[in-house]
Amino acid sequence: MKDPGASNNRFARRILFAVCAAVLSVTFMVSRPQRAHAEDIVVPPMPANIQVTEPGNEVYLVGHGVGTQNYICLPSGSGVAYALFTPEATLFDDDGGQLITHFFSPNPDENGTIRATWERSRDTSTVWAATVPNGSAMVTASAIPWLKLKVVGFHDGPDGGDKLSATTFIQRLSTSGGVAPLTGCSVPTDIGTKAFVPYRADYFFYRQVGNDK
Repeated sequence: MKDPGASNNRFARRILFAVCAAVLSVTFMVSRPQRAHAEDIVVPPMPANIQVTEPGNEVYLVGHGVGTQNYICLPSGSGVAYALFTPEATLFDDDGGQLITHFFSPNPDENGTIRATWERSRDTSTVWAATVPNGSAMVTASAIPWLKLKVVGFHDGPDGGDKLSATTFIQRLSTSGGVAPLTGCSVPTDIGTKAFVPYRADYFFYRQVGNDK
């Protein structure tokens, strides 16, 4: 004879397993990170002089930069002062994936003029940009300025990669750190001293509306 109690226990266990599986499925769906689309990018409020107001431009990419602002002590006027010789940063997407590397390099479109440079990690498409006139805003004394830069050169990757090539403007916003030290560069014997100062910043990339390379 079958034991009614044993049958009831097996049925209860099946119901409990089904409920737990459903809960786990819903939890995974809710907590799974979602990749942001261009239309979801939110640009923070900023001073008017660094806004991209040129007609026909839209933000299409944001990278969260982590790295250093690298300074060297050089002669300046009658004394010495730190001068920036390159940033050295990696830009990540919202999920922590590597997007872009950022540094200074010669711009081939300007006969080798040294410019701020952004190189896409996957296809090595590259853009060079210069700060526009009055395109700097010191939001806090403890961090490097927010900037508006205009692209002055671009280069597709060796295999034709062009993910960055359509970029028209770049903004450096929400900065933290990166300011040149107050010590270490005060007398001529300090010339040549280098300082690598950690910083963070968000970089927003713009392109012409409809240009979806």
